[in-house]
Amino acid sequence: MFFRGQTVGKYRILSPLGSGGFGSVYLAEDTWIDKKVAIKVPHRQNLDFGELVQEPRLLASLSHPNIVSVLTAEKQDDVFFIVMEYVQGDTLEAVIEREGLLDVTRALDYTCQIANAMDHAHRQGIIHRDLRPGNVLVTDQGMCKVADFGTSRFLEIAAHGTTVIGSPPYMAPEQFQGKAVFASDIYSLGVTMYQMFTGVLPYNTPLPSDLEKLMNGELASPPKLKNPRLPKAINDIVMKAIAADIPSRYQRAADLLDAVLAFRAPAPQPVKRPWRPSPAAANGPSEDVQDVQARLKARETVQPKFCWKCGKAQPARADVCPFCSEQQ
Repeated sequence: MFFRGQTVGKYRILSPLGSGGFGSVYLAEDTWIDKKVAIKVPHRQNLDFGELVQEPRLLASLSHPNIVSVLTAEKQDDVFFIVMEYVQGDTLEAVIEREGLLDVTRALDYTCQIANAMDHAHRQGIIHRDLRPGNVLVTDQGMCKVADFGTSRFLEIAAHGTTVIGSPPYMAPEQFQGKAVFASDIYSLGVTMYQMFTGVLPYNTPLPSDLEKLMNGELASPPKLKNPRLPKAINDIVMKAIAADIPSRYQRAADLLDAVLAFRAPAPQPVKRPWRPSPAAANGPSEDVQDVQARLKARETVQPKFCWKCGKAQPARADVCPFCSEQQ
């Protein structure tokens, strides 16, 4: 719609950056302040003004370092466009295509950044509905920024997003029924994690005949089968994120983030102190100690376990999978 060297208002078009299903993006220069910006031009220019400004209004309500920020929205020569910050770097999709699977440390860093962005959006009542590596920008310094909220909506508008929108390999089962919820974004993030840890998708674009298997969670095999060096704890986090059943999935991005941070946190080292006998030791712990122990035990939560081979949920503290007899 725009061409190199064209001047639109105060913006001079420098080059095209890409095009998707909802619009084309151009690198431009704000000639007033000599600043590079990204300009997104929606393909559908015949929409009502309220529909055209939905995305910039959504983005304007989000202020987070891991989300591409919107600067303004304008209309020049009957062309509506959105002016956003220019993020220099690649999409996460391009990074994975170029490098294949990423090392665990780097992939977890990207996961935490994306989860932080989605947690912020969810707290504002916004679901993305098309979260995927192609919509995550990675700067030259390794910072992730989630982009393309064009398919998003406020969850409070309805009980759930009611339009079948998204990219099929990353869509949660319920999205194929037009029922997007916060946990749908978690599923998409889980598929993205799977791709970072293995270099491949858990399954190809589901065919109509595959939807029943997708709904039953039969399409995805554990990522550890494709990357044996992947820690089992991370394998379990991914499998929970892409659980077909919504209640079995992480409900909010903050929940997934907590699980990843718990894995990344170094185990506390015990402090060695000289042993001294206590007169009260023979009589067992005091009531105060018993109270503390009881409260600590009450706070303990058993993390769900999944078989690294067959992917099925495991009983607590199981050493052998009761379904495939594989050693855990």
